[in-house]
Amino acid sequence: MTQAVEQARTVIMTVDDDPGVSRAVARDLRRRYGGSYRIVRAESGESALDALSELKLRGDPVAVILADFRMPRMNGIEFLERALDIHPGARRVLLTAYADTDAAIDAINVVDLDHYLLKPWDPPEEKLYPVLDELLQVWRAGDYRPVPSTKVVGHRWSARSSQVREFLARNQVPYRWYSSDEPEGRRLLAAAGQDGQRLPLVVTPDGTPLLEPEPAELAAHVGLATTPAADFYDLVVVGGGPAGLGAAVYGASEGLRTVLVERSATGGQAGQSSRIENYLGFPDGVSGAQLTDRARRQATRFGAEILTAREVTGLEICGAARTVRFSDGSAVAAHSVILATGVSYRQLPAPGVEELTGCGVFYGSALTEAPACQGQDVYIVGGANSAGQAAMYLSRGAKSVTLLVRGASLAASMSYYLIQQIEEASNITVRTGTVVDAAHGSDHLEKLALRDTATGETELVDTQWMFVFIGAAPRTDWLDGTVLRDGRGFILSGPDLTADGRPPPGWELDRPPYHLETNVPGVFVAGDARAESAKRVASAVGEGAMAVLLVHRYLEQS
Repeated sequence: MTQAVEQARTVIMTVDDDPGVSRAVARDLRRRYGGSYRIVRAESGESALDALSELKLRGDPVAVILADFRMPRMNGIEFLERALDIHPGARRVLLTAYADTDAAIDAINVVDLDHYLLKPWDPPEEKLYPVLDELLQVWRAGDYRPVPSTKVVGHRWSARSSQVREFLARNQVPYRWYSSDEPEGRRLLAAAGQDGQRLPLVVTPDGTPLLEPEPAELAAHVGLATTPAADFYDLVVVGGGPAGLGAAVYGASEGLRTVLVERSATGGQAGQSSRIENYLGFPDGVSGAQLTDRARRQATRFGAEILTAREVTGLEICGAARTVRFSDGSAVAAHSVILATGVSYRQLPAPGVEELTGCGVFYGSALTEAPACQGQDVYIVGGANSAGQAAMYLSRGAKSVTLLVRGASLAASMSYYLIQQIEEASNITVRTGTVVDAAHGSDHLEKLALRDTATGETELVDTQWMFVFIGAAPRTDWLDGTVLRDGRGFILSGPDLTADGRPPPGWELDRPPYHLETNVPGVFVAGDARAESAKRVASAVGEGAMAVLLVHRYLEQS
C-alpha cells in the first residue's frame, strides 16, 4: 500500500454543534489537508462517537480530533474523554472561547489534551495550520500506521468466539466481527472453505484464515510479539498487569535489559475496568484499557520487550541465572525476576455456570460484551470495586442491572464513591444477601436461580447475561517447590519470610531478604500476587517501581 493511499484513509475529525462553525472548520481543514486526509465533520458528540466507532471497526485510523468545548448534552471535554477510549492514538484539540480557557487548561490533565485553540482561529495560516502540522507529525511518528483489519466470524453464543474477541480487544488489535449467520459472515466462511460447524474463523490482515486459533497462534498472526529477541536479560517481569507494567517502565528506563512476559493481555484485571476513578492524577477517572495502552507504549518506548500469549510454567535457579520456562518447552533467563502474575477471577461453583461460561456467563468481560447487552436485563455477581465499575458501565445501555451481593451491604467491600454512583443510577438494583444457586439454558444462559440467604427462598429470573466478580485467586501454582507461598497461594516476601527472626529455609546470604524479595535471592514479587498486598492499582504500580529499585541493589551486590 502506498503512502498516498494510506493517508487517504486517515481521518481528521471536527465536532461542533454550530453548523456554521462546523462547516467553516471543515472548509479550512479541506483547503490544507483534503488532498492527503479524509475530513469528517460531526455536529454532536453522540454522532461523532458513532462515526469514530464505525471508523474503528473499518480499521480507518484517526489522526486528529478537534472538538468544540460548549456543546449540549456532552461538552467537548466529555466527548474527547470517550473518544480517547476508541482511538487512543488520535491527537486531541479543544476549540474554545476565551472565557473557557481555564476549562481547556484543566482538560490537559483530564483527557491528555494536546492543544486548545481560541475562537476565532483566523487566519488559519497562523493560528490553525501550524498547530495541526505539528500534531500530524507527532501522530505519524507514533505507532498508529493504518493496517487492514482482522476479521472474526463466529456465533453470538460461542464461548471460543467470545474468548477470541476478548483477546483481540484487550490487546488493542482492531478487528471486525461477523456473525456466522449473516451474509458477509457466510461469504467469508465459504472463501475459507468452511461450513461454520467450527468457530470462530479469524481472517488475519494478510488474508490468512485461522480456525479456532489458540492465543499464541493468534498473537503471532496479528503482529504481537511472542518470542524473546535474546536469550538472557537483566530482568524478566512475569505478568503484564499494573505491577508488571510499572516494573517494565522503570526497569527499561533505568537501563536494565527488560522483557515482560504476559499469558493473555497486558493490563490484568485493571485493564478490563471500564472506569478507574481513584487513581492519582485522573480526577475524572480513566478506563483500564486507556491506562494500559499508555503504560504499554511507555514501556516499549524505553526499550522493554513485551511478549504476549506466553504461558510461564516454571522457574529454575541455575547459579546466578534465574530461568523462566514456557509451556512450549522454551525458556528465557535473566539476572533477576519480578513476579507480577496478579490474580484470576474465582469461578462461581453453582450448577450450570461452567457449561454456560462464554455463552451468557462471563468473568470480567464487561467491556467486550457490553454492546450486545443493549436493552437487556443484566446480572452482576459480586460486591467489590470491579463489580461496581462493571455495573456502572453496563447501566449506560442495559435495560436494568442487578447487583447480587452475598453480604449484608456493599460498604465492607466497595469504595464509597462507587456506592454513591450506584445509588444514584436509576436502572441499577442491589440485592444483598443473595446468591446464585444455578444457571439454566441450552446453548446459552436463559435463567438464573437466585436464593435469599436469610430465608432460603429461591426465585427464577429470566436473563441472558451474567457477569461474575467474586474475588480472586493468585496464579502461582507453577512456583510450587521454588518460591514460598502462604496457605492461599500468595507469595511471601521480605519481613514475612523472617517473622520468627530467622532467614527462610535455604537462604545463604548474610543479609535478610529485601522488602519485596522472595526466599530466592534475585526473585521479587509485586502487586496482587504478594501476600497481604493492598489490591489497588496505585499500590501495584508503586510496588513494581520499588521492586526495580531492589533489583538494582541486588545486582550491585551480586
